[in-house]
Amino acid sequence: MTRRSQLVAVASLGSLALLLAAFGFQHLGGLAPCKMCIWQRYPHAVAIAIGAVALALPRLTFLPLLGAAAAATTSAVGAFHAGVEQGWWEGPSSCTSGSISGLSADDLFDQIMSAPLVRCDDIPWEMFGISMAGWNAIASAMLVLIWLAAWKTRAA
Repeated sequence: MTRRSQLVAVASLGSLALLLAAFGFQHLGGLAPCKMCIWQRYPHAVAIAIGAVALALPRLTFLPLLGAAAAATTSAVGAFHAGVEQGWWEGPSSCTSGSISGLSADDLFDQIMSAPLVRCDDIPWEMFGISMAGWNAIASAMLVLIWLAAWKTRAA
């Protein structure tokens, strides 16, 4: 196995591990995902598929760049989500509690009744003060570096 193939495999397996961890937290840990949690999963699936194709067709030397783009996408969504959880900025109105200032009692009741079961601005789990979204952002940023190393490594 070439050095490039090894790096592609590591990056792909990294996305697979993060995706399996998310499903584990959901199905074994009972932590239902919010909308933005789900959004972070799609780029990992894409990165895994890109890795499989890159390993099968190593002459397509641009594929690690696509893998890096997928990892960067989930890292960016994770960073945005972590910021929403910390209250640094507002998230999508369909996924957060939003502001109640200026709402009538009827409007407030409607907002409560239409609120999703799992809000994006809640932190259901954290380690060392970093939420799952934050850890995904960090780990995925490392995967970007691995994908870029794979792209820069000569295919032999």
